[in-house]
Formats: sequence, structure tokens, C-alpha cells
Amino acid sequence: MPAQKISANDLDPAAPPVSARPEILVSAALHLMSHYAAESQEEGRCLKLASVIERHLRALATIPDLAPVLRATCQQLSQQWATVIDRAMPRPSPSRWIAVRVNGSRTR
Repeated sequence: MPAQKISANDLDPAAPPVSARPEILVSAALHLMSHYAAESQEEGRCLKLASVIERHLRALATIPDLAPVLRATCQQLSQQWATVIDRAMPRPSPSRWIAVRVNGSRTR
């Protein structure tokens, strides 16, 4: 049996055909997770890839025809990936005004 090619439309959680074929989202999420694991060992964490994984899992968790145990698992994993994303997000540096107030050194 030849491998099925996955198009961009198949991976869009908003596209109606995906809810009729959740195995495409499962396949894509597993594929993306494998890439995330491989890339994190080589060059560090990829925030964009983690975000796509989280969206796929969140979309799977909302498909009513999916088995309850799989929906619950996808919901839990979506929340875990959201935590990974939050931790990887760059933190904003304090503004100049806050730095001036804290340090007490103001130059004009």
C-alpha cells in the first residue's frame, strides 16, 4: 500500500474533512513530535514547532467522534505542550523606565 501524502489542507484544524478523518491529525501530530525531539537534540527547542503540535492536539481533543480516552489524552497533552511553549517564550526585558526607577540612576 503506497504511503498517503498529507497536504497542507489536511493539517488545517479548521478544515471540515479533518474532523471526518482524525487519523490524519494523529499522524501529523506524531510526525511533528518526532521532529521536535530530533531537532531539540541537535539545535535546541523550536517554539514554532511546539505551537503547531499543541494546536493539532487541541484540535483532536475537540473531535466529538474520537474515542473518549483519546480525546482526554489529547487534551492533557495539549495542556502539557502549552506549558512547554510558555516556558520557552522569551521573557521581555524591563523597560528603560522600570530600570531607571529600580536603579535610581536617571540621565537626560
